[in-house]
Amino acid sequence: MNANPAFTNALIHETSPYLLQHAHNPVNWIPWSNNLFDLATLQNKPILLSIGYAACHWCHVMERESFESEEVANYMNAHFINVKVDREERPDVDHLYMDALQAMTGSGGWPLNIFLLPNGKPFYGGTYFPPIPMQNRASWMDVLKGVQNAFANNFEKLVEQATQLSNHLVQANIKILESEMDELAQFQGNKDELDVMANRILLSADTTWGGFGAAPKFPQTFALQLLLRHFHVTNSQASLYQATLSLDKMIQGGIYDHLGGGFSRYSTDAQWQAPHFEKMLYDNALLISVLSEAYQITKKESYKVVIYQTIQFLEKELSNGQGAYYAALDADSEGVEGKFYTWTYAELKALVPANAFEKFAAYYQVTAAGNWEHTNILWTQSNFLESESTEFKEIKNALFEVRSKRIRPSLDHKVILSWNALLIIALCKAAAALGDSSLIDKAMNCMQWLETNMFNEEENYFYHTHTNHSNKSFAFLDDYACLIQAYIYLQEVTGNLAYLYKAKAWTEYVQTHFVDEEKVFFYFTADYQTDVIIRKKDNYDGAQPSANAMMSFNLFYLANLFDQLLWKTQSIKMVASMHKRMIQYPSSFSCWAQTYTILTFGFTELISIGSNAKKAILAVQDIFLPFKLLLISDQYDPALSPLKGKQIYDNQYFICKSGTCSAPYSNLNDFLTTLNQTIY
Repeated sequence: MNANPAFTNALIHETSPYLLQHAHNPVNWIPWSNNLFDLATLQNKPILLSIGYAACHWCHVMERESFESEEVANYMNAHFINVKVDREERPDVDHLYMDALQAMTGSGGWPLNIFLLPNGKPFYGGTYFPPIPMQNRASWMDVLKGVQNAFANNFEKLVEQATQLSNHLVQANIKILESEMDELAQFQGNKDELDVMANRILLSADTTWGGFGAAPKFPQTFALQLLLRHFHVTNSQASLYQATLSLDKMIQGGIYDHLGGGFSRYSTDAQWQAPHFEKMLYDNALLISVLSEAYQITKKESYKVVIYQTIQFLEKELSNGQGAYYAALDADSEGVEGKFYTWTYAELKALVPANAFEKFAAYYQVTAAGNWEHTNILWTQSNFLESESTEFKEIKNALFEVRSKRIRPSLDHKVILSWNALLIIALCKAAAALGDSSLIDKAMNCMQWLETNMFNEEENYFYHTHTNHSNKSFAFLDDYACLIQAYIYLQEVTGNLAYLYKAKAWTEYVQTHFVDEEKVFFYFTADYQTDVIIRKKDNYDGAQPSANAMMSFNLFYLANLFDQLLWKTQSIKMVASMHKRMIQYPSSFSCWAQTYTILTFGFTELISIGSNAKKAILAVQDIFLPFKLLLISDQYDPALSPLKGKQIYDNQYFICKSGTCSAPYSNLNDFLTTLNQTIY
């Protein structure tokens, strides 16, 4: 029985799959809202803010152990305002309070359970708490009673702690002094520092199993992309080796689904064998992007196969059937992590033909005792392409059919704007690398769906998420940063200049509503959003790229097309401000470092206007040219800076650098030959 019968679990009215998972808890959960702090102040209770996401394994564990307990719920309902937040629906709230937790404890994760004063200022928190004390962790009930006691008997001390912590969060926002502005605007990169960043990344490289550091291992796609750029510029074989080794080992590992395609979020071991089985849209989008770039360089058939298999996984498992893609698949099914994906020895023995079983078991590391928690994860230490033989394909298809009949992991059916935009970028890169125009169609269809379903035309803004025909939350900086970049890449693979003008328009919108007081960096939330206590400026490249890092690229790219000197200067100031961090911790700022390389080497502008544009676009992008600005179209627009003052005849090709252009090429093959020899 709830301690406060007048106040019941309000999550039943939400659309987020994660919030709905908690809608039947005896806890009187409420969602984040504009009047939350007023409610807490009126009732004079601390706020218990619990943040997670639908595919979070330990979120499910804590729910079963604590939030479904009547005893625990009664105590929570009596003494706290209990708030559940889906971190993917409200990343701004998650960023703010995760930063607070990391400042308090030095670490973070999900579930994030943090206690706030009625005014929203945080004073204590942690991640998973067990139902009984264990392994130096207090029990959840002990934590609740300790916090309630402090709130009732030591309130002034909590106010002091919360005020100091909130001030720290404000001061942690990157800020540029007026006296620094001119110096930052004159910043120039240099090739030697790219060597330094690449070499520092390589210091943590696992040269046996790929990736970086020890377990747990994340793909770190931005670091891999930086190594590919370092190879492009310097011909560093060490950088290329580590980037491709990492991709090869991930593809061989259990982090890759050998039956259904697609990647799990990370590996719990150094060999990529045992993943945390949740599958996220953004991880797969980012891996498609880096695999496409690696394929442009190496032409390795395994990368091509995995790109297509991963796209097929997205179509089968995460597509909404209309062009857009859902957020994630859970790690658990039937309450057990990985149960959907793993196999007992007996199951495989019964399903794999007897004459092929020994070979199959040896290839996929299958043992009678099991290679992971008494079951078997399919993974290999052999050449990935061996599994593409007709014999193995037939076996894999049969296993996939059997697996498809199992109880499936739950689907988080939110459509998230930024994640879909990352996939559009990935599809454009894959289309370019593989010369496949059907992937361009997928990218265009996805963008069309986002524009049709997540854009508020009357108020002129995008929404962050769409679930069950309902839009939630104003779009955040990462949504617009990814959207703008998606428009840029769509223009590059289609030649449709309308995409460039959309990129420009939304950049102007971001400048109006997100830019900070110094007119350099951007806040994560818009100026019209009022339900967070602090506006944060993100600059760290984590599992997803920093929105400010993406905007630094967008500004520099569009400045060169639209002759926007202020945008170019702003981009330079952003990168210059991050310079020391990039050099010291390149793995944590690798997306920033990619913009740094463009500032260092400048864009190579590839220009052609004519009837041969579509053929030329795909032919040009077969080559890995990470510092290119591509303006190949059947449309002539003299307002674009690279076209001003140029008389361009049908199907002529120009290579321009630093305002100087080559003599026109009239033959596409000659143009491509020159591009293949481009050295920085």
